[in-house]
Amino acid sequence: MPHNRQKKIAVINDFCGFGRCSIAASLPVISAMKIQCCPIPTSIFSNHTGFDSFFYTDYTEHINAYIDEWVKLGLQFNGILTGFLGSPEQINIVKRFLGLFNDDNNITVIDPVMGDYGKLYPTYSPILADQMCTLVPYADILTPNLTEACILTGTDYKPDMSKEELAEICKKLSDMGPKKIVISGLDRGDDLENFIYESGKQPQAVREHKVGPFRSGTGDVFSSIIAADAVNGVDFIDSVYHASSFIAKVLQRTVEMDLPKTDGICFEEFLIEI
Repeated sequence: MPHNRQKKIAVINDFCGFGRCSIAASLPVISAMKIQCCPIPTSIFSNHTGFDSFFYTDYTEHINAYIDEWVKLGLQFNGILTGFLGSPEQINIVKRFLGLFNDDNNITVIDPVMGDYGKLYPTYSPILADQMCTLVPYADILTPNLTEACILTGTDYKPDMSKEELAEICKKLSDMGPKKIVISGLDRGDDLENFIYESGKQPQAVREHKVGPFRSGTGDVFSSIIAADAVNGVDFIDSVYHASSFIAKVLQRTVEMDLPKTDGICFEEFLIEI
């Protein structure tokens, strides 16, 4: 079918008009990597929730009708990327989407956005976290931070886990389904580390110097590069190095431009180099 002559990744996430996160981050990054990005909005925000005020509307009741039109078009996807999901109903919709579009010819990347610093986000309930666990078996690649990896495996959180402890967590996650896992954003003093686990291979760690405070959208850019590289046939370890070095470079430029923390990272400055 003519619609499927170009590589495509479906991105299921919220849309945020300002603040460089979620779909607004994934779409330009994936497009710059020569893949068509096809978004499915789960919610619509004027700007992300890190601002003092924001407009918000839930899109859940419309998503199935939205997906049904893609079924009519006979669309096929080389990749599927999921981000923040705000309700059990949205997780069930993602499962329906995967049932319709996931096959042996595409790669599913799940970013289980649930919490940080050892705690669930205030809007995220333990029930919703349990539901997220049921999505893990669908993933070919899983990109949790340490908090999310601990929640998904029932592991007590501590920020300074050893390589052996991280490998054990990843083994538990891999037994649930995904054969490639990267635990992102580990705090190692002056550095940030991404821990890479690939079934059948020795775990590896990638470190980059820490630059400035945490900023919204960093994880979205990271998972988007991982997904696009996977579709483009890049080795998983090389892909994590690619994503890590790109984000480190962008963070440095963001600090140089003295952008407010709420404004995310200025990836536009380097899209031509991605």
